[in-house]
Amino acid sequence: MSFNTLGLSAELLRAVTDKGYGEPTPIQLKAIPVILEGRDILAGAQTGTGKTAGFTLPLLQRLSAQAPAERRVIRALILTPTRELAAQVEESVRVYGKHLPLKSTVVFGGVGFNPQADTLRRGVDILVATPGRLLDHVQQKTVDLSKVEILVLDEADRMLDMGFIRDIRKILALLPKQRQNLLFSATFSDEIKQLSDGLLNAPVLIEVARRNTAAELVTQVVHPVDRERKRELLSSLIKANDWKQVLVFMRTKHGCNRLAEQLGKDGISASAIHGNKSQGARTKALADFKKGAVRVLVATDIAARGLDIDQLPHVVNYELPNVPEDYVHRIGRTGRAGNEGEALSLVCVDERDYLRDIERVLHREIPKVVIAGFEPDPAIKAEPISRGGRGGQRSGGRPQAARNGAERGRSDRGRGQSQGRDGDRSRDQRPRPQAHSPARAGGRPQSHASARTGVRTPPHVHVRVSADPQSFSNAERDEVDGNRLPAASSGNDHGRGAPVRAHQPQTHARPSTPRSKPRPHRGQEVPALLDGNKRDD
Repeated sequence: MSFNTLGLSAELLRAVTDKGYGEPTPIQLKAIPVILEGRDILAGAQTGTGKTAGFTLPLLQRLSAQAPAERRVIRALILTPTRELAAQVEESVRVYGKHLPLKSTVVFGGVGFNPQADTLRRGVDILVATPGRLLDHVQQKTVDLSKVEILVLDEADRMLDMGFIRDIRKILALLPKQRQNLLFSATFSDEIKQLSDGLLNAPVLIEVARRNTAAELVTQVVHPVDRERKRELLSSLIKANDWKQVLVFMRTKHGCNRLAEQLGKDGISASAIHGNKSQGARTKALADFKKGAVRVLVATDIAARGLDIDQLPHVVNYELPNVPEDYVHRIGRTGRAGNEGEALSLVCVDERDYLRDIERVLHREIPKVVIAGFEPDPAIKAEPISRGGRGGQRSGGRPQAARNGAERGRSDRGRGQSQGRDGDRSRDQRPRPQAHSPARAGGRPQSHASARTGVRTPPHVHVRVSADPQSFSNAERDEVDGNRLPAASSGNDHGRGAPVRAHQPQTHARPSTPRSKPRPHRGQEVPALLDGNKRDD
């Protein structure tokens, strides 16, 4: 069956032909007619099977059926979990809609705020965004979502994993109640179905493959190897097989940088891409990899979703992922659009449990091939893996939502080069202060509220000082919303008594000698120095 039978307009069919597509994929075949009817859908498919075209083509046709107003308004909103995926989706919108009178743009963190705001003020029909930066524009009143007709949540399960559910709910509250909702996801989890119950209106369920299955065109193999010889084996495989384009996955950002540097010393050009890299560095690394300027791109799981690299032949799991479902997304970067691919995993004795979990999810055993000269030493004992764990708790591990949130960061507020909500800055891991500690490191006392009442405030939360608390902007209030101390314990008159210095432990009764009335502070609140540093306001 061809695209001509799906009811698409001549302009869209011409764009599809220019792209070189002949026949629709199963997800496109099932989703496009339903979306054209205006119905809500909940669609899941294997990664790399054309989900983006599956919602972009009918979305463009529905919007183009009505001539754009003189003042363009946002009529379609597409939310994605990562910057790279947002950029690629918006590129697809432009490619498929190049023969239509529609305008689109993309907004995400890590780049300048003002250029995005200028584009939004001029008006667009389609907006692709990450949740964090979109809420920044909402707070600055540079975007109006009251006219949205179609909402798309792409990679919805990943957004839930990364802790975006609260941001999504805030965005949903700004949209018209009457709209078309489309949920697309590479995996089809029970959590996604629960989300759809409160969002979708009598949706059509589309599932073209068994959940969490790897693409059939991807050849998978495991190479057992000692942990200290992984880099040596990787270099040997790349050189011996003359691989020109290899995507390598690591668990940590520091590991990515170290491996890329080591491969460079081996004479193999490599770049690293992860959340600590600036957006410009990430874009350059990906562009160099796509055009062949570097042979190896070393990435964390931030790249496991949305990277669409044409005919990528090789994916290597240098380290197995903490979450078994992420293995499916990693190897899904190859074997896309009908092309064959190869996925190799270098597995040491520490990762046997991870491998067992992955095979359980896949419902199959992955073939094991030992490379001559790299046979594992049976005398080496397994060591605990410091980050992650199944369900959240192996040595040093955290629950899945928190673990994914560590790459996401706490917030993406601000108007400049923010690095927060859209999948980037790691959380501060400093220890929580004790409630009655005599003094903090560096000689700073802890907050009066903590010392007096024993209230344990959240770690590294700043309480703002102001003579007029009403002078805060909404954005400033949100920075500490839910974390501010109660009014009764945030000032100097707690309990209507004189203030007690925080550095004096309350271990014995004080003499009842008369005391002069304390001089009032200039502000209405006393700063709580919860992390030993003043806030830069």
